Amino acid sequence: MARPGSKKTYSAPAIEKGFEVIELLAGRPEGALVSEMAADLGRSVGELFRIVVVMEQLGYLRRSEATDRYAVAYKLLDVALRATPSQDLVRAAMPEMQMLARDTVQSCHLVVASDGHGLVVAREESPATRGFALKVGAHIDLLRSCSGQVLLAFSNPDLVERMVAAAEAEQGAPVDRDWLAERLVTVQRQGHDSRESPVTFGVTDISFPVFGFDRRIVAALTIPFLALIDGSQVMDRDAAREKLRAACARISERLGYQPA
Repeated sequence: MARPGSKKTYSAPAIEKGFEVIELLAGRPEGALVSEMAADLGRSVGELFRIVVVMEQLGYLRRSEATDRYAVAYKLLDVALRATPSQDLVRAAMPEMQMLARDTVQSCHLVVASDGHGLVVAREESPATRGFALKVGAHIDLLRSCSGQVLLAFSNPDLVERMVAAAEAEQGAPVDRDWLAERLVTVQRQGHDSRESPVTFGVTDISFPVFGFDRRIVAALTIPFLALIDGSQVMDRDAAREKLRAACARISERLGYQPA
């Protein structure tokens, strides 16, 4: 299918079917049989069988020996990370994230903007026996989450408008623009965001921006601070926030950022 506004229309049916399979399986963590994929995509088993087998041979899909169900393999994530700018970001961030998790005994995750949502591209788990962490590849609510509002608050207005419109289209509902504008001003003024998690009891999300060499925000680094009932955490929330701030400053510096 041609891109909107393109002058010519090209067709590559096999490639189109391959990407249809990947997108379908992205929402099926339990995997799917070829017959199920064919039914969901409105295609015949014959159309998909050879494509699925070749994608397995190339390492992009994996098949369960027990159920014959196919799922997306980690090779796809590996290629995506190596082929996009996020790899330089992750390479710069991981040493700091490891040190941050060790010092605070809390997990942390790195979020970038992707269309109408935030995307977790790296995480470091708490070294403690208890912790709270998001998976790499998890989607984040760009409009209402701590990480998402940090990404929006430090982006230029034109980009913010495009991201908000994409998020509204993705979620199928408009956001209160006045409320969002007020939130973003607050985040800008604070230089970060910190508030109770809207989805998890006992967790306070703390998020700071990471900037690139062009002084534009490239990611948000977030600690979902887990407060233990007995108060036995190694570091309190305020101290963890300062550790996070310093880590983001060092990551930004590694990426070539120089404050104005």
